[in-house]
Formats: sequence, structure tokens, C-alpha cells
Amino acid sequence: MLPRAGRLLRSGGGRWQQPLAAATSGRSLPAPQMLCLRQTGNLKHHKAACYSTLVPSDEVTVNYRYGLPVVTLMLPSRKERCQFTIKPMLTRVGTFLQDIQKEDKGIKRAEVFTTDGSKIPATALMEVLLMNDFKLVINNTTYSVQVPVKEKWSREHAVEAEDIKSLVHRLFIALHLEDHQLRRERELLQKLDHLREQLVPLEQMKAKIATSADAKTNKLLWTGLALLSTQGGALAWLTWWVYSWDIMEPVTYFITYGSCLAFYAYFVLTKQDYVYPDVKDRQFLHYFYRKSRSQHFDVEQYNKLKEALAEVEESLRRLHQPLHLQLPIQEINDQD
Repeated sequence: MLPRAGRLLRSGGGRWQQPLAAATSGRSLPAPQMLCLRQTGNLKHHKAACYSTLVPSDEVTVNYRYGLPVVTLMLPSRKERCQFTIKPMLTRVGTFLQDIQKEDKGIKRAEVFTTDGSKIPATALMEVLLMNDFKLVINNTTYSVQVPVKEKWSREHAVEAEDIKSLVHRLFIALHLEDHQLRRERELLQKLDHLREQLVPLEQMKAKIATSADAKTNKLLWTGLALLSTQGGALAWLTWWVYSWDIMEPVTYFITYGSCLAFYAYFVLTKQDYVYPDVKDRQFLHYFYRKSRSQHFDVEQYNKLKEALAEVEESLRRLHQPLHLQLPIQEINDQD
């Protein structure tokens, strides 16, 4: 039953209006239209707005374009819609919110919540966020965002996409591999020349120090041989010409036992067996480092330059391998 002519009707906007004049003239009024209401904006205030089948200008939508999600939203200060293309596996939620604030300086607050009100951290990936619906809060307005279901590719489409990727990769290699290798070879050759220039004076100084250390080591070895020969001659003279073997036998025993003690002490101090080649190398290094300190020869810098030179030479050797150059089999056989 229709209301009286003098009764006020409430509109969807919340204001009171007078009924149509047709009611006072005795004509029948048209049936009242039902207005569908839904809650938008800040969920705390529960403001009502008219529902329409068209997408409102302040709605946040998510669509997939060329396989990438595109988030479309209304910038509050600029009053225009803006689209953000997301790379789900690379972009984080914090980066997405920062991009929104960069587009509109009037946005002071931008946060993302789940549908149950839990805040999503800024370090989360957009791939995780776009798995379910969420709420986007911009300033004091909350938008409920519905994420569409991404269509899964069929197996044929996936195989075709992999073939396309492989073809693009081969084309890129065919177009840019030669230039890349030439540029890389030029860089390595320049680095190689620079390292060799730095090593030339160090090599000359090292050769002089090594020659001096080797001479001292050989002198020490010949001195040891002379002392052992003198010891053997003295023991023989004392045994056959001065004393008898009965007297010299305990002397030789203690000399042998003293030699064993000396060898054991060498092992305790150096943690190495008393092997003549190792003893020679150790003594050579001892003379070499002592001479290097007196000549102000930087051994650590020399070793670093030698290691860098070896790495550059190894890189050049790998760069010149036929497989890296992608030469045909016939050319590989010719080079071999």
C-alpha cells in the first residue's frame, strides 16, 4: 500500500524528499524502486553507496595481461585511474606500495591486509599476495580486491613456450656471442698485459734474491758434508792411531745417540721428517724471506699478482675452447 501524499520518503542518499505531485492529484503512484546497497570505503564507518553493474571509478581491479598481473586503481589526489604491471616473482609488497605513493604524493598511508584483517608484511612477494583476495588500504579508504583465477596453460602451450624461449636464446647467442667473446677477450688481454707489467720488476728482484738464497743453501750443504767427513776422519784417527776400539766405541755410541736426538728435535720443532730435499727447501725459504725483508721485496703482493695472472690465463684458455666458440665439428678437427 502506497504512503500518503504528505508523508516523506527517504532516498538512498539519506535525505528526506516530498512525494510526487501525482499523489496529490489523485493519480496512482508508480511502484517504488528498490535500491541495492553495499558497503565501500572505510569498513569502520560502514558508509552506504549505490551498487551498479559498472565498475566504479574507485574500484581496485586485477587483470592478467600477457601473463603478468595488472593492478588498476584510482589515485585519490589526481582523480585518475592508474595501472601497475607486476612481476610476481620479483616484486615485493613494499615495492608495490612505494610505487603507488610515488605516483600520488597525496597518499600518506598504503597498506595491504588479508580478508580476515591480518597485515601482510612489506617483504612478502606479490606472487604470494595474488594467490588470494586481499584488502588495500589507501589513506582512510579500504578497497576489497578480488584476484581472478589465472588460467593454467595446457601442456601443449607450455611446450610451445619452452620452444620459443629456446629459439630466442639461440638467436641471442648467434647475434651477440661473437661480440661478447671479442669484448671479453680484449678485456682479458688488457688485464694480462697490465699484470705482466707489474710483475716485471718483481720478477727481476725475485730472481736476484732466489740466486742469493740458493747459493747460501748450497754452501750450507757443502759445509755439512765437510763437517761429517771431518768427524769420520777424526773418529778413525782416534780409533786406530791414538786409542783402541774399546775406548772409542762408547764415544761413537753417544755421537749416534746425539744425532738421533737432533733429528727428533727437528721433527718436534718443524713437524716434518728430516728428509734432505725438504730440509734444503726449508733452508732456501728461510734465506729467501730473510733476504726479501732486507731488500724490501713484498712477497704477498707478488703471490697475489701471480694468482691473478694464472686466473686470467685460465680464462683465456677456456674462452678459446672450440665448444665455447660453438665451432662446427670440422673446424674443431682441423684445429686439433
